[in-house]
Amino acid sequence: MRLVPSRADLKEAHEAARREAKAAFADDRLILEKVVAPARHVEVQILGDGRTAVALGERECSLQRRYQKVIEEAPASRIGDAALQGLFNAAVLLAREAKYRSAGTVEFLVGPDGSFYFLEVNTRLQVEHAVTEMVWGLDLVQSQIAVAQGAALPAPVAPRGHAIEARLNAEDPYRDFLPQSGPILMLHWPQQPGLRIDAGIREGQRVPADYDSLLAKLIAWGPDREQARRRLVEALRELVLLGPMTNQSFLLQILESDDFRKGETYTTTLEERTWEKPALPDDVLSAARAWISLEAPARAQDGSVPGPWEGLGGFRVGG
Repeated sequence: MRLVPSRADLKEAHEAARREAKAAFADDRLILEKVVAPARHVEVQILGDGRTAVALGERECSLQRRYQKVIEEAPASRIGDAALQGLFNAAVLLAREAKYRSAGTVEFLVGPDGSFYFLEVNTRLQVEHAVTEMVWGLDLVQSQIAVAQGAALPAPVAPRGHAIEARLNAEDPYRDFLPQSGPILMLHWPQQPGLRIDAGIREGQRVPADYDSLLAKLIAWGPDREQARRRLVEALRELVLLGPMTNQSFLLQILESDDFRKGETYTTTLEERTWEKPALPDDVLSAARAWISLEAPARAQDGSVPGPWEGLGGFRVGG
Protein backbone atom coordinates (compact mmCIF):
# COMPACT_ATOMS: atom_id res chain seq x y z
CA MET A 1 0.00 0.00 0.00
CA ARG A 2 1.52 3.29 -1.08
CA LEU A 3 0.37 6.84 -0.58
CA VAL A 4 0.70 8.96 -3.74
CA PRO A 5 0.77 12.65 -2.74
CA SER A 6 0.89 14.08 -6.28
CA ARG A 7 0.45 13.15 -9.94
CA ALA A 8 4.23 13.32 -10.43
CA ASP A 9 4.69 10.47 -7.93
CA LEU A 10 2.11 8.17 -9.49
CA LYS A 11 4.29 6.39 -12.08
CA GLU A 12 7.08 5.48 -9.65
CA ALA A 13 4.65 4.36 -6.92
CA HIS A 14 2.65 2.30 -9.42
CA GLU A 15 5.69 0.47 -10.75
CA ALA A 16 7.14 -0.18 -7.30
CA ALA A 17 3.83 -1.49 -5.95
CA ARG A 18 3.46 -3.81 -8.95
CA ARG A 19 6.97 -5.22 -8.41
CA GLU A 20 6.29 -5.87 -4.74
CA ALA A 21 2.90 -7.46 -5.44
CA LYS A 22 4.37 -9.67 -8.15
CA ALA A 23 7.18 -10.86 -5.89
CA ALA A 24 4.95 -11.46 -2.88
CA PHE A 25 1.75 -12.78 -4.46
CA ALA A 26 2.63 -13.64 -8.09
CA ASP A 27 -0.07 -11.15 -9.08
CA ASP A 28 0.73 -7.53 -9.91
CA ARG A 29 -2.80 -6.25 -10.28
CA LEU A 30 -3.52 -3.16 -8.15
CA ILE A 31 -6.48 -1.31 -6.70
CA LEU A 32 -6.57 2.48 -6.71
CA GLU A 33 -8.39 4.08 -3.83
CA LYS A 34 -9.11 7.69 -2.99
CA VAL A 35 -7.19 9.08 -0.03
CA VAL A 36 -9.56 10.58 2.53
CA ALA A 37 -7.68 13.12 4.64
CA PRO A 38 -8.27 14.11 7.28
CA ALA A 39 -10.58 11.17 7.90
CA ARG A 40 -12.81 10.16 10.77
CA HIS A 41 -13.67 6.55 11.55
CA VAL A 42 -17.41 6.21 12.16
CA GLU A 43 -19.17 2.86 12.43
CA VAL A 44 -22.81 1.81 12.52
CA GLN A 45 -24.13 -0.93 14.79
CA ILE A 46 -26.53 -3.17 12.88
CA LEU A 47 -28.71 -6.15 13.69
CA GLY A 48 -30.12 -8.32 10.91
CA ASP A 49 -32.55 -11.25 10.81
CA GLY A 50 -31.70 -12.54 7.34
CA ARG A 51 -34.48 -10.57 5.68
CA THR A 52 -34.08 -7.01 6.87
CA ALA A 53 -31.89 -5.05 9.30
CA VAL A 54 -31.92 -2.10 11.67
CA ALA A 55 -29.29 0.49 12.53
CA LEU A 56 -28.85 0.79 16.29
CA GLY A 57 -26.70 3.88 16.47
CA GLU A 58 -23.22 5.01 15.46
CA ARG A 59 -19.85 5.18 17.18
CA GLU A 60 -16.86 7.49 16.68
CA CYS A 61 -13.62 5.47 16.66
CA SER A 62 -11.14 7.87 15.07
CA LEU A 63 -8.52 7.80 17.83
CA GLN A 64 -6.29 4.89 16.85
CA ARG A 65 -2.71 3.71 17.01
CA ARG A 66 -1.48 1.26 14.39
CA TYR A 67 -5.05 1.08 13.11
CA GLN A 68 -6.20 -0.20 16.51
CA LYS A 69 -8.80 1.81 18.39
CA VAL A 70 -7.84 3.48 21.67
CA ILE A 71 -10.88 5.59 22.60
CA GLU A 72 -14.43 5.23 21.26
CA GLU A 73 -17.58 7.21 21.89
CA ALA A 74 -21.27 7.35 21.05
CA PRO A 75 -22.96 9.19 19.53
CA ALA A 76 -20.38 10.54 17.08
CA SER A 77 -19.64 14.22 17.57
CA ARG A 78 -19.75 16.92 14.90
CA ILE A 79 -21.56 14.94 12.21
CA GLY A 80 -24.54 16.37 10.37
CA ASP A 81 -27.98 14.77 10.31
CA ALA A 82 -27.84 14.21 6.54
CA ALA A 83 -24.48 12.42 6.70
CA LEU A 84 -25.61 10.35 9.68
CA GLN A 85 -28.80 9.26 7.95
CA GLY A 86 -26.75 8.38 4.87
CA LEU A 87 -24.51 6.14 7.00
CA PHE A 88 -27.53 4.40 8.53
CA ASN A 89 -29.19 3.86 5.15
CA ALA A 90 -26.00 2.46 3.60
CA ALA A 91 -25.39 0.09 6.52
CA VAL A 92 -28.97 -1.22 6.51
CA LEU A 93 -28.99 -1.63 2.72
CA LEU A 94 -25.74 -3.61 2.80
CA ALA A 95 -27.04 -5.93 5.54
CA ARG A 96 -30.36 -6.41 3.78
CA GLU A 97 -28.79 -7.24 0.42
CA ALA A 98 -26.37 -9.68 2.05
CA LYS A 99 -29.24 -11.29 4.01
CA TYR A 100 -27.18 -10.68 7.13
CA ARG A 101 -28.41 -12.47 10.28
CA SER A 102 -26.63 -11.43 13.46
CA ALA A 103 -25.17 -8.39 15.18
CA GLY A 104 -22.47 -6.61 13.22
CA THR A 105 -20.70 -3.35 12.54
CA VAL A 106 -20.43 -1.50 9.25
CA GLU A 107 -17.38 0.77 9.29
CA PHE A 108 -16.84 3.93 7.25
CA LEU A 109 -14.34 6.73 6.72
CA VAL A 110 -15.97 10.16 6.84
CA GLY A 111 -14.32 13.06 5.02
CA PRO A 112 -14.24 16.73 6.07
CA ASP A 113 -17.19 17.51 3.79
CA GLY A 114 -19.38 14.77 5.28
CA SER A 115 -18.88 12.35 2.40
CA PHE A 116 -18.37 8.77 3.55
CA TYR A 117 -16.62 5.69 2.21
CA PHE A 118 -17.14 2.03 3.06
CA LEU A 119 -14.33 0.28 4.91
CA GLU A 120 -15.48 -3.14 6.07
CA VAL A 121 -18.05 -5.17 7.98
CA ASN A 122 -17.14 -6.82 11.27
CA THR A 123 -19.50 -9.78 11.58
CA ARG A 124 -19.47 -9.86 15.37
CA LEU A 125 -19.87 -7.65 18.40
CA GLN A 126 -17.11 -5.08 18.63
CA VAL A 127 -14.96 -4.38 21.67
CA GLU A 128 -16.64 -0.98 21.87
CA HIS A 129 -20.24 -2.21 21.74
CA ALA A 130 -20.64 -1.13 25.37
CA VAL A 131 -20.91 2.57 24.47
CA THR A 132 -23.87 1.75 22.23
CA GLU A 133 -25.53 -0.22 25.02
CA MET A 134 -25.15 2.63 27.50
CA VAL A 135 -26.51 5.32 25.16
CA TRP A 136 -29.26 3.39 23.39
CA GLY A 137 -30.29 1.27 26.40
CA LEU A 138 -29.82 -2.06 24.61
CA ASP A 139 -28.30 -5.39 25.60
CA LEU A 140 -26.68 -6.30 22.30
CA VAL A 141 -25.60 -9.75 23.48
CA GLN A 142 -29.18 -10.59 24.44
CA SER A 143 -30.50 -9.12 21.18
CA GLN A 144 -28.03 -11.14 19.13
CA ILE A 145 -29.08 -14.39 20.81
CA ALA A 146 -32.79 -13.52 20.56
CA VAL A 147 -32.56 -12.87 16.82
CA ALA A 148 -30.67 -16.14 16.35
CA GLN A 149 -33.66 -17.86 18.02
CA GLY A 150 -36.10 -16.21 15.61
CA ALA A 151 -37.20 -13.17 17.61
CA ALA A 152 -38.14 -9.92 15.89
CA LEU A 153 -35.59 -7.16 15.49
CA PRO A 154 -35.69 -4.47 18.17
CA ALA A 155 -37.10 -1.10 17.16
CA PRO A 156 -34.52 1.70 16.89
CA VAL A 157 -34.66 4.13 19.81
CA ALA A 158 -33.36 7.66 20.33
CA PRO A 159 -29.95 8.03 22.00
CA ARG A 160 -29.80 9.15 25.62
CA GLY A 161 -26.73 11.05 26.75
CA HIS A 162 -23.18 10.26 25.73
CA ALA A 163 -20.71 7.46 26.48
CA ILE A 164 -16.93 7.28 26.06
CA GLU A 165 -14.79 4.17 26.30
CA ALA A 166 -11.06 3.94 26.98
CA ARG A 167 -9.05 0.79 26.33
CA LEU A 168 -6.58 0.07 29.12
CA ASN A 169 -3.65 -1.76 27.51
CA ALA A 170 -0.47 -3.30 28.88
CA GLU A 171 1.92 -1.29 26.74
CA ASP A 172 4.34 1.63 26.87
CA PRO A 173 2.83 4.39 24.70
CA TYR A 174 6.02 6.45 25.01
CA ARG A 175 8.19 3.70 23.51
CA ASP A 176 6.26 2.94 20.34
CA PHE A 177 3.53 1.09 22.29
CA LEU A 178 5.92 -1.66 23.32
CA PRO A 179 3.95 -4.55 24.93
CA GLN A 180 4.42 -4.97 28.69
CA SER A 181 4.08 -8.04 30.90
CA GLY A 182 4.49 -9.09 34.51
CA PRO A 183 2.48 -9.68 37.70
CA ILE A 184 -0.28 -7.31 38.83
CA LEU A 185 0.90 -6.34 42.31
CA MET A 186 -1.98 -4.06 43.24
CA LEU A 187 -5.33 -3.36 41.57
CA HIS A 188 -8.07 -0.94 42.55
CA TRP A 189 -11.02 -0.21 40.26
CA PRO A 190 -12.75 3.18 40.51
CA GLN A 191 -16.28 3.34 41.85
CA GLN A 192 -18.59 6.09 40.65
CA PRO A 193 -22.00 6.62 39.04
CA GLY A 194 -22.28 6.20 35.29
CA LEU A 195 -19.18 4.02 35.07
CA ARG A 196 -18.96 0.53 33.59
CA ILE A 197 -15.81 -1.59 33.67
CA ASP A 198 -15.35 -4.70 31.54
CA ALA A 199 -12.18 -6.47 32.66
CA GLY A 200 -10.55 -9.88 32.71
CA ILE A 201 -7.74 -9.30 35.19
CA ARG A 202 -7.32 -9.55 38.94
CA GLU A 203 -4.72 -8.68 41.54
CA GLY A 204 -1.95 -11.27 41.67
CA GLN A 205 -2.47 -12.38 38.09
CA ARG A 206 0.45 -12.32 35.70
CA VAL A 207 -0.04 -10.46 32.42
CA PRO A 208 1.62 -12.53 29.68
CA ALA A 209 3.21 -11.18 26.53
CA ASP A 210 1.62 -13.84 24.32
CA TYR A 211 -1.77 -12.23 23.72
CA ASP A 212 -3.45 -8.95 22.87
CA SER A 213 -2.46 -6.19 25.29
CA LEU A 214 -6.05 -5.21 26.22
CA LEU A 215 -6.58 -5.47 29.99
CA ALA A 216 -9.89 -3.70 30.54
CA LYS A 217 -12.39 -1.25 29.13
CA LEU A 218 -13.54 1.75 31.17
CA ILE A 219 -16.81 3.23 29.89
CA ALA A 220 -18.29 6.42 31.31
CA TRP A 221 -21.80 7.71 30.61
CA GLY A 222 -23.02 11.26 31.09
CA PRO A 223 -26.02 13.35 30.09
CA ASP A 224 -23.73 15.13 27.61
CA ARG A 225 -20.28 14.58 26.10
CA GLU A 226 -18.39 16.83 28.49
CA GLN A 227 -19.81 15.16 31.59
CA ALA A 228 -19.01 11.74 30.17
CA ARG A 229 -15.46 12.93 29.48
CA ARG A 230 -15.05 14.26 33.02
CA ARG A 231 -16.33 11.04 34.56
CA LEU A 232 -13.89 8.99 32.51
CA VAL A 233 -11.01 11.28 33.49
CA GLU A 234 -11.94 10.91 37.17
CA ALA A 235 -12.17 7.13 36.80
CA LEU A 236 -8.73 6.88 35.19
CA ARG A 237 -7.23 9.06 37.91
CA GLU A 238 -8.73 6.84 40.60
CA LEU A 239 -7.60 3.61 38.93
CA VAL A 240 -4.59 1.97 40.58
CA LEU A 241 -2.71 -0.77 38.75
CA LEU A 242 0.79 -1.52 39.97
CA GLY A 243 2.84 -3.97 37.99
CA PRO A 244 3.24 -3.94 34.21
CA MET A 245 3.19 -0.51 32.63
CA THR A 246 -0.10 0.52 31.04
CA ASN A 247 -1.35 3.36 28.84
CA GLN A 248 -3.28 4.92 31.75
CA SER A 249 -1.45 8.26 31.66
CA PHE A 250 -1.63 8.33 27.85
CA LEU A 251 -5.41 7.95 27.98
CA LEU A 252 -5.62 10.86 30.39
CA GLN A 253 -3.48 13.02 28.10
CA ILE A 254 -5.81 12.28 25.19
CA LEU A 255 -8.98 13.00 27.14
CA GLU A 256 -7.56 16.27 28.49
CA SER A 257 -6.25 17.46 25.11
CA ASP A 258 -7.86 20.40 23.30
CA ASP A 259 -8.44 18.28 20.20
CA PHE A 260 -10.53 15.78 22.11
CA ARG A 261 -12.43 18.41 24.07
CA LYS A 262 -13.44 20.06 20.79
CA GLY A 263 -14.19 16.74 19.09
CA GLU A 264 -11.63 17.50 16.38
CA THR A 265 -9.99 14.09 16.17
CA TYR A 266 -9.06 12.02 13.13
CA THR A 267 -7.48 8.66 12.36
CA THR A 268 -4.04 10.29 12.28
CA THR A 269 -4.38 12.47 15.40
CA LEU A 270 -2.43 10.22 17.78
CA GLU A 271 0.42 9.52 15.36
CA GLU A 272 0.88 13.12 14.23
CA ARG A 273 1.61 14.43 17.70
CA THR A 274 4.57 13.77 19.99
CA TRP A 275 3.36 12.57 23.39
CA GLU A 276 5.75 13.21 26.26
CA LYS A 277 5.76 10.87 29.23
CA PRO A 278 4.41 12.81 32.24
CA ALA A 279 6.38 12.95 35.47
CA LEU A 280 4.93 11.12 38.46
CA PRO A 281 3.61 13.37 41.26
CA ASP A 282 5.81 13.57 44.36
CA ASP A 283 3.21 11.90 46.59
CA VAL A 284 2.97 8.93 44.22
CA LEU A 285 6.76 8.58 44.14
CA SER A 286 6.93 8.75 47.94
CA ALA A 287 4.24 6.10 48.32
CA ALA A 288 5.98 3.84 45.80
CA ARG A 289 9.33 4.19 47.57
CA ALA A 290 7.71 3.39 50.91
CA TRP A 291 5.97 0.34 49.49
CA ILE A 292 9.18 -0.90 47.86
CA SER A 293 11.10 -0.49 51.10
CA LEU A 294 8.52 -2.62 52.93
CA GLU A 295 8.76 -5.34 50.31
CA ALA A 296 12.59 -5.30 50.17
CA PRO A 297 14.55 -8.07 51.97
CA ALA A 298 15.21 -7.27 55.60
CA ARG A 299 18.69 -6.31 56.65
CA ALA A 300 20.86 -9.07 58.00
CA GLN A 301 21.54 -9.20 61.75
CA ASP A 302 25.01 -7.78 61.22
CA GLY A 303 23.48 -4.72 59.52
CA SER A 304 24.54 -5.62 56.02
CA VAL A 305 22.10 -5.60 53.14
CA PRO A 306 21.42 -9.04 51.59
CA GLY A 307 22.87 -9.53 48.14
CA PRO A 308 20.84 -10.39 45.07
CA TRP A 309 21.22 -14.17 45.47
CA GLU A 310 19.30 -14.20 48.77
CA GLY A 311 16.09 -13.22 46.95
CA LEU A 312 16.09 -16.12 44.51
CA GLY A 313 14.16 -18.55 46.68
CA GLY A 314 14.97 -22.20 46.02
CA PHE A 315 17.04 -21.42 42.93
CA ARG A 316 20.77 -22.10 43.25
CA VAL A 317 23.51 -21.29 40.77
CA GLY A 318 25.19 -24.42 39.43
CA GLY A 319 22.35 -26.75 40.48
